[in-house]
Amino acid sequence: MNKLAALAALGALAHPIRLDAFRALVVAGNDGLTPGALVDMLDVAYAKLGFHLKDLSEAGLVSAEPSGRQVIYRAVYPRMNALLDYLTENCCQGAACKVAPGGKSCC
Repeated sequence: MNKLAALAALGALAHPIRLDAFRALVVAGNDGLTPGALVDMLDVAYAKLGFHLKDLSEAGLVSAEPSGRQVIYRAVYPRMNALLDYLTENCCQGAACKVAPGGKSCC
């Protein structure tokens, strides 16, 4: 991932509704969620959610797959992991980062 792609992803996540939607999709896993399920979970208007899902999709963090009369949204894990890799690629002064017990990094 390059700097511009990272900025686009971070910008897409820099809104409470988009961040909550993305986190819900991460938790949902490969099953994904419909917009209706997200509306119920996030207590947000359908039209407003559509706008935010579009931003997440344009940043490559979310995919949309038609399924009959519905659309299933899923987190794009490779893109999420690429962003995390980009953000942490220079941690531990460029050395491989060891994760301590309990999930805490050595840094």
